[in-house]
Amino acid sequence: MKINSSTTMICLLGHPIKHSFSPTIHNYLFEKYLKNSIYVCFDVKEEDLSESVLGIKALGIKGCNVTIPHKVNITKYLDSIDENTKLIGAVNTIKNEGGVLKGYNTDGRGFVKSILDKGYKIKDKKIMIIGAGGACRSIAIELASIGAESIEIRNRSLEKANEIVESIKNNFKTIVSCSRNTIEKSCLEDIDILINTTPLGMENDLCPINTEIVVNKKMLVCDIVYKPNETVFLKWAKTNNLDVVYGIDMLINQALEAFYIWTGVNTCSDDFKHIKKLYKEIN
Repeated sequence: MKINSSTTMICLLGHPIKHSFSPTIHNYLFEKYLKNSIYVCFDVKEEDLSESVLGIKALGIKGCNVTIPHKVNITKYLDSIDENTKLIGAVNTIKNEGGVLKGYNTDGRGFVKSILDKGYKIKDKKIMIIGAGGACRSIAIELASIGAESIEIRNRSLEKANEIVESIKNNFKTIVSCSRNTIEKSCLEDIDILINTTPLGMENDLCPINTEIVVNKKMLVCDIVYKPNETVFLKWAKTNNLDVVYGIDMLINQALEAFYIWTGVNTCSDDFKHIKKLYKEIN
């Protein structure tokens, strides 16, 4: 990649961001599709978010990704938001269109594609989601739109979880509920898909579930954390002989969708395979 006076920038806003694989993904895509752009990361604390958004406009940054913990709060600083994203209430992708910042969310679509690629169905399935942040919002809305039978959200704060519950109740037929995040074996008896949307397990040994729980049924377990590739949560699932979806799959799929928003370029299945290979080589 050659950088010159015409090179444009796409960035990531988040805290922390040192674990991010996004620069590898997008810089590979920029080079492959001959786009004179570069992708970089900015570690932005919550109190600096509004000034960072102003910086995007001032510096002419062409777009950005948004990650934990800014996906919800970033919405109030944008000029417009995609209609589907308004329903989600969280943004993970921004496009700068001549100084007008428009927000999108590709998390849910990327996550769903990862499940479908694994050979599982979502329609009429019973799903439990751990966490109630921006990622949960986008995933839950997407799952409901596809026809999940029920979605139960487990989170420490019922206030945040209830906001997502009400959004789904008002727009979809999916049965939805929430409760605090203590999960017992009995809670999982009717669950088809279990999803962790919290950062627990990111570069530590924490787990959003009691690893002593033994599950004697078929259930798909998904984690949106992708570093480490095999979190304690996914190790617990494998110990119980459960099938898993890795966080890296969602990350790649949502990134390919964001790349399309910025460039108008449709990527191919070989891009997914190559990017996943790069991830395995690095990690």
